[in-house]
Amino acid sequence: MMHLLGFRFAPRIRDLGETKLYVPQSVQDYPTLRPMIGGTLNIKHVSAHWDEILRLATSIKQGTVTASLMLRKLGSYPRQNGLAVALRELGRIERTLFILDWLQSVELRRRVHAGLNKGEARNALARAVFFNRLGEIRDRSFEQQRYRASGLNLVTAGIVLWNTVYLERATQGLTDAGKPVNTDLYQYLSPLGWEHINLTGD
Repeated sequence: MMHLLGFRFAPRIRDLGETKLYVPQSVQDYPTLRPMIGGTLNIKHVSAHWDEILRLATSIKQGTVTASLMLRKLGSYPRQNGLAVALRELGRIERTLFILDWLQSVELRRRVHAGLNKGEARNALARAVFFNRLGEIRDRSFEQQRYRASGLNLVTAGIVLWNTVYLERATQGLTDAGKPVNTDLYQYLSPLGWEHINLTGD
């Protein structure tokens, strides 16, 4: 349902050999893909519940209901609930299309890895900042845990802001010196480095 909400389902595929595709016709129609095929899609079921799917997507998009609440609600229904089955089939369609794109597009694989690497770089920065107590939150009360997590987010955001400001000044300085930076290279810059920052104050 992600594409109905304006998102692209783009995970990193770790075990491609174990990943299954779902096809609209008989498995026999796709002999070269047979080892990867996990089953046949129930398109009629998606069509039968399409209006419900659109209502659900609209409710989530407009903020009438949260996605997590709807997932819990759908999870509490019997396993063969019509809407839940239709959403599962829709998910299989999205996943199959993504896997086929993944296999064919080097650029897509590069973009997904770059995006995930940024997330991992942010986590690495947070670990570097939160070196005390071996990086573990040992506070017992939820309020104290929240304070510590909020403080970590604040310090991390401060480092990112500082880096962003000085990266901008550096690129502007090069431009002012008559050595303009190719703007296509900006996508490779990241404000998540911390090697130049004294985290301990020593």
